[in-house]
Amino acid sequence: MINETLLAHDDGDTLPCRTHDPAIWFAESPVQVERAKTLCRVCPFQAQCLADAQERQEPWGVWGGEFLVDGEILVKKRARGRPRKKLDAA
Repeated sequence: MINETLLAHDDGDTLPCRTHDPAIWFAESPVQVERAKTLCRVCPFQAQCLADAQERQEPWGVWGGEFLVDGEILVKKRARGRPRKKLDAA
């Protein structure tokens, strides 16, 4: 998602965060998070969006093509719940 200052330099029609469902940037599903990150990669404001989000310590979501929690980049969003048990080969 992008701040209003950056929008002043663009009409918003080319920004992925303005042309797609806003919920995708705050999705629970790792697949949707990866989709949002991919959409951000074509945005001309990607670097500035990420820098601003880190400065604000955004609590959650995809900002500037990265998934942030409390302003920190998480490399990969894990699915909710407990990880699956790995079965040992017999």
